[in-house]
Amino acid sequence: MSVRVAVVTGSNDGIGLAIVRALCSQFEGDVYLTARNVGRGQKAVESLISEGLKPKFLQLDINDLNSITAAAAFFKESYGGVDVLVNNAAIAFKVNDTVPFDVQAEVTLRTNFFSTRDMLTHFILTQLCVSGRVVNVSSFAALYTLRQCSPALQQRFRSTDITEDELVGLMQQFVDETKTNKHQQAGWPQTAYGVSKIGLTTLSMILARRLSKERPNDGILLNSCCPGWVRTNMAGPKAPKSPEEGADTPVYLALLPPGATEPHGKFISARKVREW
Repeated sequence: MSVRVAVVTGSNDGIGLAIVRALCSQFEGDVYLTARNVGRGQKAVESLISEGLKPKFLQLDINDLNSITAAAAFFKESYGGVDVLVNNAAIAFKVNDTVPFDVQAEVTLRTNFFSTRDMLTHFILTQLCVSGRVVNVSSFAALYTLRQCSPALQQRFRSTDITEDELVGLMQQFVDETKTNKHQQAGWPQTAYGVSKIGLTTLSMILARRLSKERPNDGILLNSCCPGWVRTNMAGPKAPKSPEEGADTPVYLALLPPGATEPHGKFISARKVREW
């Protein structure tokens, strides 16, 4: 019987590391901690090994398409595909950051939406094994930001007939309009992180519908989730949740048992489906 495998992006610290730690204890198979920086990734692996766990390491930079395709080829050759994929890698600028907003928009959406989409494109249809689980770590910021968008934008992001191409176009439109400072005039709020998470959450719903249509008998479940406000380098020390508490919902979704049919294509927090 082939060995099952779970992959967590951006997992050398914070929530990602906590997800790997939990999967090492609960997932029956190999668990890969991935990071773009080899040194930091290997140090994180060593820390988990010192706890008696057995993670494996693979260098993976989701902003590098060659890195994604190399990883996909590695898992296909070594395992025949992937059983669990947790897209955790993300960035956020601090509230008082002086980097111009258009630059923040381009950089944030590149990682949180476009590069994560590249991961999904190269992994979900050809790589995911039967009963595969995909967890996209989003944020309640997506929901708050959606409510600040124009009614027309809200309608499209909530629509069940929005296509992936249309969504990509809208995300690029936001980035382009920040360059001329016309994004708010066009109905967008002043938050690159929130818009990037709208994109990821909506993409999750689109891809779940696609999987249901193209692989209806394979029992694959794909969801997005909010881990909550967690004490990490990105979210700061004042957050109420520990990384382990933040990992709870992503791990719950990653370990949904074989035969489960729900949730699929949903936005989850505290293990509950939230209205989009």
